[in-house]
Amino acid sequence: MTTTTLVLLVLLAIVLVLGIVIYNKLTRLRNAIANAFAQIDVQLKRRYDLIPNLVETARKYLQHERETLEAVIAARNQAQAAAGKARADLAGAGNVAALGAAEAALGGALGKLMVVVEAYPELKADRNMREFAEELTSTENRIGFARQAYNDNVLDYNDAAMQFPANLVARLFGFDEAATLQSTQSAAERSAPAVRF
Repeated sequence: MTTTTLVLLVLLAIVLVLGIVIYNKLTRLRNAIANAFAQIDVQLKRRYDLIPNLVETARKYLQHERETLEAVIAARNQAQAAAGKARADLAGAGNVAALGAAEAALGGALGKLMVVVEAYPELKADRNMREFAEELTSTENRIGFARQAYNDNVLDYNDAAMQFPANLVARLFGFDEAATLQSTQSAAERSAPAVRF
């Protein structure tokens, strides 16, 4: 075996080992994104389960605010459907963006409901309403923390996949750029629903 052949074999072995290490790192980071999204999904499910109880409690006091209550339920159903699509295909950036938009619409509808609740002292005083509102506020905070963790994982993954030589391995094996959960644009949409009792 000549020296040139030996050097080429060593270089090929180094490139192969480096490729395997990079592939495994990208796989680990992509799995971290999936896990972070699963944490968001758990909190979103909790929120989706709370909303019907909150609306039902408010319904007996807000008979003439039917449109507001129906808007909240419709927004919840759209957000739940968007979460299902994102869960099924996390790699699809459009699905993550659609989830963000649906969640923004739900946040707006919940905000309107809470403004309406403010006008009804007997509803604000209802024990069930207070408990559901408190749970909703707690869940909103958990969702915020889970989104932050998701976006941190996406950043780590995207940074790793775009740096040389990992970008070569990423292109070769289909490690596409992951989408972050974007904030909404207006200040009103950016704030969590205010719950005051």
